Amino acid sequence: MGPRIGYLLPTRERIMQGAHEAGPILNLAERAEGMGFDSVWIGDSLLARPRHDPMTMLAAVAARTSRVEVGTAVLLPALRNPVLLAHMAATVDQISEGRLILGVGIAADVKSVRAEFEAAGVPFEKRVGRMMEGIRLCRALWQGEDTDWQGRWTVEGGHLAPHPVQTGGPRIWAAASVDAGLRRIARELNGWFPIGPNAAALAPKWQLVQEMARGFGRNPDEISFSVYLTIMLDNDADKADQQMDAYMQNYYSVPPHLMRSIQANYAGPEAGLGEWLQGFADAGASHLVLRFAGDQESHLDAVTRVRQTLGW
Repeated sequence: MGPRIGYLLPTRERIMQGAHEAGPILNLAERAEGMGFDSVWIGDSLLARPRHDPMTMLAAVAARTSRVEVGTAVLLPALRNPVLLAHMAATVDQISEGRLILGVGIAADVKSVRAEFEAAGVPFEKRVGRMMEGIRLCRALWQGEDTDWQGRWTVEGGHLAPHPVQTGGPRIWAAASVDAGLRRIARELNGWFPIGPNAAALAPKWQLVQEMARGFGRNPDEISFSVYLTIMLDNDADKADQQMDAYMQNYYSVPPHLMRSIQANYAGPEAGLGEWLQGFADAGASHLVLRFAGDQESHLDAVTRVRQTLGW
């Protein structure tokens, strides 16, 4: 049995095309579930890379589906008050009947993201501590008991309702590449959710996460390893490569070679996709979340064929 396959809904891509309607995104979520995908995901940004609000959209996705897991890839908790985030997440977990996964990250240090933090009134330099304390506060509130908290936020006898369906709250997976981030995951989170750069580089880092988890007295089998992958399929490999460059440039507004050097991506014919995906499964990944740089429907169809060929 191969890894579970997820699909990143094109909220950012739709906005880049000038299409703001939510209906087509929800239709894609339903289609992915019907095709056997295991999860659907939504990215996050306020102003740096505008798109639909992830928690609001996931609530709608959860209401339109019944089986797929729903998740954020990735949410920036530092931009949100954790009491409000805990309330939203608990509500989405109830709507989805326990299918919510919170993929989280600290945000890249680029000009547009710093401006986004400033606009939200959040100090960028404090984002790691703010994220981790916020996660701990969310988890305290998700216990269903009166909560007292003294720190960046003050809570006195706060009682959150509804409670999440999942005991202790939704699973939290974090994107991280440096040892400090891996250590945070190994110590207290539910999964590692990197973006790359490739299977060969991720395999030893995954082993390190497992070793760290054992050092913290945790069972490493309780930590998930999922990876975020970008795909552009075309039988003409050169054309696929050019299309991937254009996609990265438009999405991030930085030279595409920079993003492609740090984000795992495949540009080429469908015939080579299976071997590339298998490399991440061999590295230990149990869940592959796929972002499509080209036509959504045709890529959904292609991945379904590749998955059948691999026996996943």
